[in-house]
Amino acid sequence: MSQSSPKNAPGETHREGLTHIVSGEGGAEAQMVDVGGKASTARSALARALVELPLGLGEVLERGDGPKGPIAEVARVAGILGAKRTAELIPMCHPLGLDHVELSVHFLPGDRVEIRCRASCQGRTGVEMEALTGASLAALCVVDMVKGAGKGVRIACVELLEKTGGKSGTWRRAGTKESQ
Repeated sequence: MSQSSPKNAPGETHREGLTHIVSGEGGAEAQMVDVGGKASTARSALARALVELPLGLGEVLERGDGPKGPIAEVARVAGILGAKRTAELIPMCHPLGLDHVELSVHFLPGDRVEIRCRASCQGRTGVEMEALTGASLAALCVVDMVKGAGKGVRIACVELLEKTGGKSGTWRRAGTKESQ
């Protein structure tokens, strides 16, 4: 059952549990949530992406011998840019003035690359999407930079590891140790 909200236009209701969907006379419509009444708090989020490389390529890339140059540094810069531009890429995200974005690229055994992106700000809404976008874009950059050396590259996962701040407080993915 839908519940009415005083901020909805006449005849509109939120679908239960879906804050970005409004049901009106014309059917379901996406909306940007109004965060104007929320308190501004310190917020942060940590996301990671894991890229799997063709066998033997990890060592080559870690040495800096990638086909398009220093892969880790280019991916790091691309991820930071992606985090800063999230609201331009994800339609219902609020533009945020990020206070800090930290992105690391680590070559792991087994021809894997782990990317971690932490975003933080003082704001009225969380920075989970900024951290996820940063990690995702850095992973896509790794794929682009190595695809000429091996077609088997793939992004194995993109996931939120932790978030802090806001009404719901701190959340950490089970089995995740604190990092960065």
